[in-house]
Amino acid sequence: MSLKCGIVGLPNVGKSTLFNALSDAGAESANFPFCTIDPNVGLVPVPDERLTRLATLVDPKQTMPATIEFVDIAGLVKGASEGKGKGNAFLSHIREVDLIVHVVRCFDDDDIIHVEGSVDPERDIHIIEDELILKDLESAEKRLENLRKQIKSGDKKIVAQHEVMGRLVEHLQDGNSARTFKATADEKEAYKDLFMLSDKPVLYACNVSEEDVNSGNEWVEKVKEIASRFDDEVVTFCAKIEAEIAELEDEEREMFLDELGLDSAGLDRLIQGAYRNLGLITYFTAGPKEVRAWTIRRGTKAPQAAGVIHTDFEKGFIRAETIAYDDYTELGSEKAARDAGKMRQEGKEYVVKDGDVMLFRFNV
Repeated sequence: MSLKCGIVGLPNVGKSTLFNALSDAGAESANFPFCTIDPNVGLVPVPDERLTRLATLVDPKQTMPATIEFVDIAGLVKGASEGKGKGNAFLSHIREVDLIVHVVRCFDDDDIIHVEGSVDPERDIHIIEDELILKDLESAEKRLENLRKQIKSGDKKIVAQHEVMGRLVEHLQDGNSARTFKATADEKEAYKDLFMLSDKPVLYACNVSEEDVNSGNEWVEKVKEIASRFDDEVVTFCAKIEAEIAELEDEEREMFLDELGLDSAGLDRLIQGAYRNLGLITYFTAGPKEVRAWTIRRGTKAPQAAGVIHTDFEKGFIRAETIAYDDYTELGSEKAARDAGKMRQEGKEYVVKDGDVMLFRFNV
């Protein structure tokens, strides 16, 4: 599975600079609004030291990391839900993503124009949230109107959906996000296909100055306070630093991070935060041809994990031969782990754990 994240925010907060650093896709970055007219898409490898370690032990012909897809969506402005600043087009791109990466400006710089005239993360976050809610309200009202025309049929399902949508419209009209709307799983079916923008999980990426990259600042603390409403992730990064890191070789990169007193690049933390936000984990396959990382949702059982590789693996699943990552790296090879009794035979009910090294047996 490929995780798709949409990078959003007001103009000039560092979205395209972040995207460039993530993917080296060359999205245009300039000091004016709407420099990114069409969404740029970059497929980015997920940093994982475990994959590197396994590849060192196995020495395969190729190593394949898990990937994460980032979409650089042009800056939204107040009134985007009404089409201002090409807002309708940009908002439609957000519907397609699994996670919203909301870039927030948490630095002051007179040379970089702020579309609202001053730095105020709380105000900026609410501007974006309000536009998402207003767009959702537009979609919900259309659905409610269609249901109103059908309700005369007396169909119980239509009547129930009409009631749910009526409550949702009122909820959104009061300025509340779809995330806070209380509904049962069955009730959510009434609007599931609308892909509500304000119902998507959010990761806040605070763009700070070089001086604040280690310590953060009061603006970052305000973002953390806002994020705590839904236990959303907050990652602090400096777009300028990340752009420099992206151009360095691995050894130079480590030295540069050491000089800055950073354990890891902000982009690495951002990707890992995205995984945590969506409840994703990684398992590995390891052989002489390829060592590869695979992404699954936490709680996935072995047959479904096998299906990520190929649907035939899931359909004909027999068993999974599984070695815990720590056992594999401690013993040094699959053979050594098998000889030591550390390779387990797991069946259809086995819930895959993060870091499992797996070999699937199946019937064609």
